Amino acid sequence: MSTPTVEAGRLTLICADLDARPLFWTDADGERHGYEPAVASAVAAELGLALRWKFLRWSDFVPCLQAGDADAIWCGAAITPAREREMLFSRPYAVFDESVLVRASDPITQPEDLRGRRVGAIAGSTNMVLAETWPGCERIGFDGTSDDVFAEMIAALRNGDIDPVVDDEPAFGGLLADPELRLAFTVATGNRWGAALRLDNTRLKRALDSALQTLHANGSLRDSWQQWLPAIDWPGTSMHPG
Repeated sequence: MSTPTVEAGRLTLICADLDARPLFWTDADGERHGYEPAVASAVAAELGLALRWKFLRWSDFVPCLQAGDADAIWCGAAITPAREREMLFSRPYAVFDESVLVRASDPITQPEDLRGRRVGAIAGSTNMVLAETWPGCERIGFDGTSDDVFAEMIAALRNGDIDPVVDDEPAFGGLLADPELRLAFTVATGNRWGAALRLDNTRLKRALDSALQTLHANGSLRDSWQQWLPAIDWPGTSMHPG
């Protein structure tokens, strides 16, 4: 039986067209690079499907998915109980902790140092949920309606509109060589990322789960991780659903 997709023979995945190395980016020739595109490409190949990316602003992800214009969101979608009430998730293809990025001159080293500070994160994200556990700070939510919400947050950090930015650990990988910025600390939250589908799309979930299980079992998933995320320990069995 063929895999049910919105376009026969293609797997259409929603993502933002940002430079979020080493997670994902697009070069001048339109080629996608990074961990998430590598895994998505391997999954599509395992299913015998061509891969198509649908680039959108962050705020448009869920409306596009629910309208049936794409098969899944494949863009740092953390699996949470709240999200599972409105979307169906594949088994995890990544597990990440969350980090705090600050200006290099800022002495922040722990959550207690954030009291009285303006903490930036994408509104409605697991990063904002984490920020809400830190007492005494002002939380600034970025709504994802700009063309590049990540760049918007980093610009706000640089110019002092916010003090730290909270995001998943690998999102800051391309910025850590910048002498003006510094990783202040990381919180071991272990967010599991999966493909987010419409609630009724159980057949596609089964297909994606089977492909990811194969990639996990044959070592391909680990190989991609070690290629693109060598500074982060392979999460191994913590990616097993349960």
